[in-house]
Amino acid sequence: MPEGHSVHRIARQFRRNFVGQVCQVSSPQGRFALGAAEIDGLRMLGATAVGKQMFLEFEGDHWLRIHLGIYGAWDFAGEIVVDDTIASAQGRMGQTNHAGTVLGSAEAGTDVSDHDPIDRDGEDSISSIGAPRRSRVRMAENDTVSAADAEFPPPPIGAVRIRLLTENAVADLRGPTVCELDTPAGIQAVIDRLGPDPQNDDSESAAQTFIERATKTARPIGIVLMDQSVISGIGNVYRAEMLFRARLNPHTPTKSLTREQLHGLWDDWDYLLEIGVRLGQMMTMDKLDPESYTLAMANRDDRHWVYKREGLPCRKCGTNIVLEEMANRKLYWCVTCQQ
Repeated sequence: MPEGHSVHRIARQFRRNFVGQVCQVSSPQGRFALGAAEIDGLRMLGATAVGKQMFLEFEGDHWLRIHLGIYGAWDFAGEIVVDDTIASAQGRMGQTNHAGTVLGSAEAGTDVSDHDPIDRDGEDSISSIGAPRRSRVRMAENDTVSAADAEFPPPPIGAVRIRLLTENAVADLRGPTVCELDTPAGIQAVIDRLGPDPQNDDSESAAQTFIERATKTARPIGIVLMDQSVISGIGNVYRAEMLFRARLNPHTPTKSLTREQLHGLWDDWDYLLEIGVRLGQMMTMDKLDPESYTLAMANRDDRHWVYKREGLPCRKCGTNIVLEEMANRKLYWCVTCQQ
């Protein structure tokens, strides 16, 4: 399931390539035919992500709510503005990161946030967004760049729930958990039920909202961090990594944590989410030397402290990483470092 940074990146692609444009909207699969007809021919006015949910605003107070769930994915194609981190990777990026290689530039011992991805032409992919180009990009749990189609728009592939088409770009949605139209009031009600998202509001007030909601429950912190009504956007990868970075036992009752500990989790989520949005990868290890950083950018196994490292020695203490199930999700942690 895509975590928060992926959905923010998808929303950003819509803002760059669709907002302000009149969209032809259809449902090749047929399951969203009535909803597609209602917004067909309308101009897209905005694209917003909150946690794992995305909201597209159209003229006439029409809103489209999308939750990708486990299997959902967006395909973008056409003459679109694509981040150079996507275009240069020629591999997979997003919720579970690239399989392609992006070179990293860094000084030994610096924090993750001090590292900038450098594309194959040696350009900083953060400041060099790139001109529109004919591309095809799939954005989901992993995002894939491929060669452009010979024809535009390309024919729908698979069961496309909704297609958004402008003169230069097309976006196809497949397999979402939620794809529905709603009113402004309905969308606001959904947002009000979600916990704070530091990409949208990293103020102290937002931090206190998270802390107040978290301190009201005795549920384990390993469950609470993935409760989207408490804090938005954290999934299985970030949950495991944040708890290790904080040296917290996942089974600790949340209300037994101090406000300082909870504030530390909020600050770390703000930090890691910004890195994920910026790099398109869930990079959770700090203070890597240049060689280690380059390996981490190329390979998820070199990027995380505990996630998917069950049975392997902890990078800090050597104890084998444990895999167990918590609330029907896989949990990875070190029983020594996270006592």
